[in-house]
Amino acid sequence: PVLEEGIWPVLKVVFTQTLYFPFGETVVFLMIFPYLNNSKKAKITGLCAIGLSGINLTITMIINASVLGVDLTSRSQFPLLSTVQSIQVADFLERLDVFFMIASIIVVFFKICLYFHAVVISTASLFKIHSPSRLAYPMGLVIIFYSITIASNFQEFLYEGTKIVPFVFFLPFQVIIPLLLLTVAFLKNKKKQRG
Repeated sequence: PVLEEGIWPVLKVVFTQTLYFPFGETVVFLMIFPYLNNSKKAKITGLCAIGLSGINLTITMIINASVLGVDLTSRSQFPLLSTVQSIQVADFLERLDVFFMIASIIVVFFKICLYFHAVVISTASLFKIHSPSRLAYPMGLVIIFYSITIASNFQEFLYEGTKIVPFVFFLPFQVIIPLLLLTVAFLKNKKKQRG
């Protein structure tokens, strides 16, 4: 049934999880767009990427719910990994979770590289440092320090990631500050057009 418990559980998930992933992460790409050779295609490419990501996530969740069932999908920490582990074709194709983990590590590596690049260029822009590469080592050390100290185990990591981080980090940095900057830029452009 659709909305069997009303609209509030849906809105709670939207404002605590769905709004920030993957749509809030487009803020990272806003740091990279000014460095593109052909910035006119960035809008179309970005909208297509968001649309394809949404379709991909929808298909993945449909497959997970179809293979594992709704109860096991909602209780599983990594439902797609559980789905891949259950693949068996003619007693020949088995244990494909290794390939899934390799693909996940590669994807996460590129995602961390994008985040790191955005952090370095935004910090260099904020403090007016002409060579952003000077900040690579100090920012890398800060990130290593935080990655070691932020959570001592996986359960603490999940608690912080679902209860603390969305309100302390995601809401201000992915919603409030970008909207304020967009409003300021819009007002500045209007003032320039009048002048």
